[in-house]
Amino acid sequence: MKVTTILGSPKKNGNTAKVLGLFEEQIAQDHNVDRITVATSSIKGCLGCHACQKVPDEPGCVQKDDALPIFERMMSSDVVIYASPLYCWGFSSQMKALLDRHFCLVTGYGTPDYKSLVQDKNVALLVTCAGPVENNTDLIQTMFDRMSDWGQCNVIGKYVVPFCTTPDAIGAEGMEIVKKMAADIAAAQCQ
Repeated sequence: MKVTTILGSPKKNGNTAKVLGLFEEQIAQDHNVDRITVATSSIKGCLGCHACQKVPDEPGCVQKDDALPIFERMMSSDVVIYASPLYCWGFSSQMKALLDRHFCLVTGYGTPDYKSLVQDKNVALLVTCAGPVENNTDLIQTMFDRMSDWGQCNVIGKYVVPFCTTPDAIGAEGMEIVKKMAADIAAAQCQ
């Protein structure tokens, strides 16, 4: 199974990178892991030009940056993991730019010509945050659910590592979340 992980943190050695790395170590023995680091990629914001909506069979974005090769890697994967620190109750700005560009993966929304290039893709969300889960991560999880529904993806799970203040303080709770995430993804692939 090919698992593409998307690290949306601006910190290559921060909390999210650490937890995502632990997850990748858990599954690397049995699966092919492909990590995309958004902060080192050149991804421009969506122009809202709708040119991509005229191209239903490929990501038809007119911008030639790293987003299109990232989409190709995602589309060729069995599972895509979106990993982001919690910033102002949502995704990091680096990840948000990529998510906005997902617009080119779906055409004809709300019409009989509705088509998603990521239809039936298994996806999961990994979030690290300095505070609690409750009244803190609800918006990022809702956004992920809506984006996944719009793309006709299968949400395997949403995993939040709370009270994550430094990479070396992640501890046993973080590792339990990583193990659950790995088990859930393995189980989803067996279905």
